Amino acid sequence: MVHVPLATDRRARILELLRSQRAVRISELAEGFGVSPMTVRRDIEGLEAEGVVERVHGGARLPLLHEEAEPEPQRKALLQPGEKRAIARAVADLVVPGTAVGIGSGTTTLELARVLADRDDLDGLTVVTNAPAVADVLAGVAGVTVILIGGVRTISGALVGPIATSGIRQLNLHTLVIGCHGIDPERGATAPNLLEAETNRAFMAQAATTVVVADATKWGVAGLATFAAFDEIDVLVTDEALAEGHVAALAEDVERLLLVDPGSGAVRRA
Repeated sequence: MVHVPLATDRRARILELLRSQRAVRISELAEGFGVSPMTVRRDIEGLEAEGVVERVHGGARLPLLHEEAEPEPQRKALLQPGEKRAIARAVADLVVPGTAVGIGSGTTTLELARVLADRDDLDGLTVVTNAPAVADVLAGVAGVTVILIGGVRTISGALVGPIATSGIRQLNLHTLVIGCHGIDPERGATAPNLLEAETNRAFMAQAATTVVVADATKWGVAGLATFAAFDEIDVLVTDEALAEGHVAALAEDVERLLLVDPGSGAVRRA
């Protein structure tokens, strides 16, 4: 006889999953609990009435209010360090020597800069960045020219605003590697403030290929402003902790979805 959890148990489990995955899908919950999708919808409606979850198409997530504040860079650097390093190593393979590459601000893109700095085959690479920390890491690396875009500095260390976008629009990039505050099934890739979103869009407009990096904990998180819909992202690189239902949702729109195993460093295409 299959044990069907009581409503209180199901709702507690939904909250537990949301705290670890940021978002859940009704179909996966129904299968896991052994109940109908309608039963799960009622559970989610009850949790929403309590103000602890927010319904979205096909599932639920934590309310955006819990996720809008941007952490200090020092605290962000402590989150998912293994996942960020693995993602950075995978993205480094997409960087082609002799081309112009844009690198945005963020802890994962900073890891990318550190990986690139250890390479000795980057002759002719030009790196355009709005992140002083990235510029500092790559300054003096043999064969690499670094162009630091100016602007107003955000809490994360990004240089943004009209001066940044004006400088970016004068350049043509082969590849752009950019981080995000969150990736949300309805809102795409988001930034924590309007100026950063505008600067990210300017970067994307000048790049032939846009690569977005985001560890799995950023799924279901939405910052203040969207800078890219999923179908505007050429490559999204995340880690294997992303739930299969979310992988399927992303794979429908993102041209290439790469999943990295932080333990082995193996990369698979979804």
